[in-house]
Amino acid sequence: MAFFRKKDTKQNKGNATFSRSSSDRDLTKGSIPRNLWHLSWPQIAESFFSVVDQLADLFWAGRVGYKAIAGMGVSQTFLLMLMTARMGLDASMRAMISRAIGAGDVSHANHVLAQSIVLTLMWSLLIGIPGIIFTDTLLGLVGVSEEVVDITSGYMKLQFVAMSLMSFQRLTGGALQAAGDSITPLKAATVSRVGHLILSPFLIFGWLGFPDMGLAGAGMANVIAQFAGTIINFYVLFRGSSLLKLSFNNYRNDYPLMWRILRIGTPAALTGMQRSTSQLLLLLVVASFGDVPAAAFALSRRAENVVNHASRGLGRAGGALAGQNLGAGHVERAKSSMSWSIVYSAIMSVIAIVFFVSMPRGIAEIFSDSPEFIDQASKWIFILAFATFPMSSVQVFTQGIANTGATFAPMIITVITMWFIEIPLAMLLAYFTPLGAEGVPWGIVIGNLLRALIFFLYFMRGSWLKTGMI
Repeated sequence: MAFFRKKDTKQNKGNATFSRSSSDRDLTKGSIPRNLWHLSWPQIAESFFSVVDQLADLFWAGRVGYKAIAGMGVSQTFLLMLMTARMGLDASMRAMISRAIGAGDVSHANHVLAQSIVLTLMWSLLIGIPGIIFTDTLLGLVGVSEEVVDITSGYMKLQFVAMSLMSFQRLTGGALQAAGDSITPLKAATVSRVGHLILSPFLIFGWLGFPDMGLAGAGMANVIAQFAGTIINFYVLFRGSSLLKLSFNNYRNDYPLMWRILRIGTPAALTGMQRSTSQLLLLLVVASFGDVPAAAFALSRRAENVVNHASRGLGRAGGALAGQNLGAGHVERAKSSMSWSIVYSAIMSVIAIVFFVSMPRGIAEIFSDSPEFIDQASKWIFILAFATFPMSSVQVFTQGIANTGATFAPMIITVITMWFIEIPLAMLLAYFTPLGAEGVPWGIVIGNLLRALIFFLYFMRGSWLKTGMI
């Protein structure tokens, strides 16, 4: 591919090199499983916290009523679609930075980060402002009741603000992770997630003199929390205590580089966006059966995301490790990095499957005491347990391979299996069999099994293993 440029991989040779201190880990050498664990556990923890955050919001929403759960699920689906679209930019930036670090060119890595920040600012303004203006219209498009729209509107508007702040936190955290620092992004995520968890009930219910904001209180808590986390990442980058050191003193718009970032990131953006768009379409199908199935859909998808988000973190770590090794010209080490990522994801999946299969009703009862909701949600959780490992491995392959710069093939695999198999099958089972709304999770299970198999075959083929910088 034209995206890949050969470069001298010896550190301390040519322009803008770096020397490693004793606290820095050379990810192009040593034990791959240990390097992967060193890089992945903070990212797994960070991703896990993000889902716990969402589940906590659903828990408090359940205290308002199951209609609030349905509304929160709808708004989170829209926001996820927009966030995953922007995350394509993260994937290309991570690939460029990890390869530059592996090749010893820190100056280029810093330059890529600065251009990516400007692109993220532009995206936040273009998406955030219209999103706030048209919130009620977006909620109404799904077909939920007017009561659900009224409950959710303020929450979703504030979440558009939080999403913009989260974009900068994810971007800067991703840059640090690609350079080998997973601890700082974990600290930032921990501060933001814990802050959100603590603030949400106080702002939702007006405890201890706080304003009683209803569901919008969860959105306001997220705005405050994301701001705090973003500041932490920027502080470390400007201070230069990691390999990267951010500075805008001599900044210039590098339009060819911006275009390359967008060009490489667009397939990854489309992969993420169509995945979340499919969730929106499936939500439309489920909502046609009523608010209770819509609420069950919201809870079951967030429950499965406990594993999926952790797998994304694992995939990004595997991709960063593979990217640095490809930048240094170590093809077999790069492939082994992804292989070990799948092994780790299998271990996590087994634990989750046992949990989901053994106590689906108990999980549902945590979030609501509505008998209808509990009955429906427990069935969904049980069914989707069978897709846990396929979903997990798909996330690892998608994130890992894309974060090495090979973004096109994951897009094609996801589009074909999602839109030509999973969604049509889910709709067929829902509308033309006695399964009704429960046909949707069965369609998701079958679609993910096939997608995981195709990803495995592509991974083994090895055409994504291109060396050099991007």
